[in-house]
Amino acid sequence: MDQHSYTQALLEFLGASPTPFHAVANLGSLLAEHGFVEIRESDDWQRLLPGRYFIRRNDSSLIALVLTSSGPAATGLRMAGAHTDSPCLKIKPSPARTNHSLLQLGVETYGGALLSPWFDRDLSIAGRVLWQDGEGAIHSSLLDFKRPVAVIPSLAIHLNREANEQKQVNKQTDMVPIIMQAGSEEEANFFALLGEELLRDNPGAQKAKILDHELILYDCQPPTLLGIKGEFLAGGRLDNLLSCFALIRGLLEADSPQNSLVVLNDHEEVGSMSASGAQGPFLLSVLERLLPDVNDRRRCLTRSFFISVDNAHAVHPNFADRHDKGHLPRLNGGPVIKYNAGQRYATSSRSGALYRILAERAGVPIQEFVMRSDLACGSTIGPLTAAAHGVAAVDIGVPTLAMHSIRELAGASDPWHLALSLRTFFGTPDDDPAWQCLG
Repeated sequence: MDQHSYTQALLEFLGASPTPFHAVANLGSLLAEHGFVEIRESDDWQRLLPGRYFIRRNDSSLIALVLTSSGPAATGLRMAGAHTDSPCLKIKPSPARTNHSLLQLGVETYGGALLSPWFDRDLSIAGRVLWQDGEGAIHSSLLDFKRPVAVIPSLAIHLNREANEQKQVNKQTDMVPIIMQAGSEEEANFFALLGEELLRDNPGAQKAKILDHELILYDCQPPTLLGIKGEFLAGGRLDNLLSCFALIRGLLEADSPQNSLVVLNDHEEVGSMSASGAQGPFLLSVLERLLPDVNDRRRCLTRSFFISVDNAHAVHPNFADRHDKGHLPRLNGGPVIKYNAGQRYATSSRSGALYRILAERAGVPIQEFVMRSDLACGSTIGPLTAAAHGVAAVDIGVPTLAMHSIRELAGASDPWHLALSLRTFFGTPDDDPAWQCLG
């Protein structure tokens, strides 16, 4: 796959994945197309035979495995991870409210979202719905309206002359989208509207009883290339679906992949403390079943290397003073290695050096990021995974502007460079001298 084909595939994936549920479903289909076999946590399996496998949890997290005839206890695992969730507006369980003949939905802010860009956007609704059929069976279905159905209108400047000076947004009262003009209570039944939409893709849902839902709002504007020469990539959820896609494509296209594992966790944007988050037991439970002997598992992890892939902050030309002057990642300058003395990123001199070697072999340029010492630093699943499993780890990511906005901006060549470095990582032979710094 060349850069153009890769970029087009990435844009299609981003547009088709408005929620973590959709992202995991699409990546699962991609893995299955390339010979990966899905196994379930409820199945009876241990010490898997050489082959390609993937496992889902909560339909929003995923682990992909490549196992060779050389057991991972002897070789270690090429491990890498990212997160499937993005900051957004999540619809409340009983959201409907009618104000002045307009049906609105109560929402919660999920993660550290930039709220101002959500106003006056064409918004749609997507997520997971749990419903019961006429026989009493419970079903879980993905739902995506795929069209503009909601908007959060700004207050006209005539009614707030200080709007451009006042940037404070009240999450409870200001962020309430309109979805329709409601002439009656029957028309304003949100669950009936969900049932109608559910029926479009589920013919057996004629008598569906909606039991529960996890639904979000998302921007209908599709991801695209922009700039005079098409040198930028703009879209929603670049943080961090761009990284998820790069990891899976890198694994699929590696030459002779070694014993490898990719973990894609949900709930990173809200702290990772969940059954499917990086602070949960998902990865550990798979490792314990893959290597039930404690000594084998510890030998494996000592020889393993974990690449945590999450977007990095590119230098903003209008706000360059918010960056450390010696570390100014630029768009289309290549993946960024992220450092933090307080271990908010997992990079060490050893792990940073190893990734530099991989990038050099892939012909990929490298940049560095360190947060200003007087500003608080974000974090990733890297430190959580390194601490929980004792594995050497590095934090990297594509430089991005407008991170956590409804629409983010990256360089058009950086996703391709990231994928090339990951392909090299998964395909480098176990006897390569570079790995001697591990174990």
